[in-house]
Amino acid sequence: MSSDRSMRPDDHRRKWDLDEYEKAAKLREDVEKSLSKGESSEDKGEKVKRELLKQRDYKVDLDSKLGKSVVITKNTPQAAQGGYYCNVCDCVVKDSINFLDHINGKKHQRNLGMSMKIERSSLDQVKARFNVNKRKLEEKKKEYDIDQRLEELREEEERAKEYRKEKKKKKKVEDDNDLGGADADMMAMMGFGGFGGSKKN
Repeated sequence: MSSDRSMRPDDHRRKWDLDEYEKAAKLREDVEKSLSKGESSEDKGEKVKRELLKQRDYKVDLDSKLGKSVVITKNTPQAAQGGYYCNVCDCVVKDSINFLDHINGKKHQRNLGMSMKIERSSLDQVKARFNVNKRKLEEKKKEYDIDQRLEELREEEERAKEYRKEKKKKKKVEDDNDLGGADADMMAMMGFGGFGGSKKN
């Protein structure tokens, strides 16, 4: 046992050269300072200003590829493959629900240059929006002339009468043809003219 102790050094811990590491740290600091001098001091501490979130001014196309089949090969571009392609984020989403989640999500909005914050509306803006919507509703209302409306009602009643007459004729023809597959003359000869189908005077 004593022979093992004599072969082992007194201090077995690893030694670090402090001067060498100090020089390397100073050199790294100098390099970082020279790089930061290259950047303007305004860009260094300033955050990126993003637009406030705003309403989409286009309709999202979810139905154009519905029910269509596409042949996909190795050379097919990503935009033409199956699913919904987002050209802003350069990705393909497989179904419509996830695509809507994607285009309303934080990553997509950031790529568009918008933050997820919205502008608070003032009272005047809300009143103006109500007035615009009210004007739209008034324009939609159709002003009917009373005579024109009465004429439309008469035409509608005549069409309904014609439809009922046609329906009665069809039913009568079907009843005459549906005599159980037997000859109508033979049925009349035997006295089976029709069971309760004709009105008696």
